[in-house]
Amino acid sequence: MIKGLMGKKLGMTQVFEEDGKVIPVTVVEAGPCVVTQKKTVETDGYNAIQVAFGVIRESLVSKPVTGHFKKAGVQVKRHICEFHVDDVAAYELGQELKADVFEKGDIIDVQGTSKGKGFQGKRKRHGGHRGPMTHGSKARRRPGSGGASSFPSRVIKGKAMPGHMGAETVTVQNLEVVGVDLDKNVLLVKGAVPGARGGLLSITKAVKA
Repeated sequence: MIKGLMGKKLGMTQVFEEDGKVIPVTVVEAGPCVVTQKKTVETDGYNAIQVAFGVIRESLVSKPVTGHFKKAGVQVKRHICEFHVDDVAAYELGQELKADVFEKGDIIDVQGTSKGKGFQGKRKRHGGHRGPMTHGSKARRRPGSGGASSFPSRVIKGKAMPGHMGAETVTVQNLEVVGVDLDKNVLLVKGAVPGARGGLLSITKAVKA
């Protein structure tokens, strides 16, 4: 059975164990996702299923994408993603996948887009110490020299510099599923996951090392 879904981050809360221990959890709306395409080794070189998630008006989708969904016999969705599976024949086009794909105690990896912070200076973006605050210093938060010396007479790749911060693809590994609410179709995931409330997430079962 597939161990992967797309979902939406709803926010954070906390749950209590029987011994009174408090566990911070992220509430994730897991699906429902529908199967829109089956890929096999014979036709595509690998085994996978394509699933779609999210609501969108058909007028906002291009004709080729609309035709792709109609071929699968499903309603147009906002997001599309692939998950590798061993047995493609176990799935049917239009099949709906919900939170019951996962169980309490499962260890998962969650991928999302981190919060965008816009353009930030070196100290906020990369950390580090500030410059002197007295004696006429003008380098309190400045990055300092960007190059090494006359050699190599350029800024080395990867140098910590001011720039765009956040809005990156981030994967948090080995998170525990604390609870599964099938009525509301949500997962309770121990700890924090990337992104803001309402952000798109890809949830997969963790690969054992």
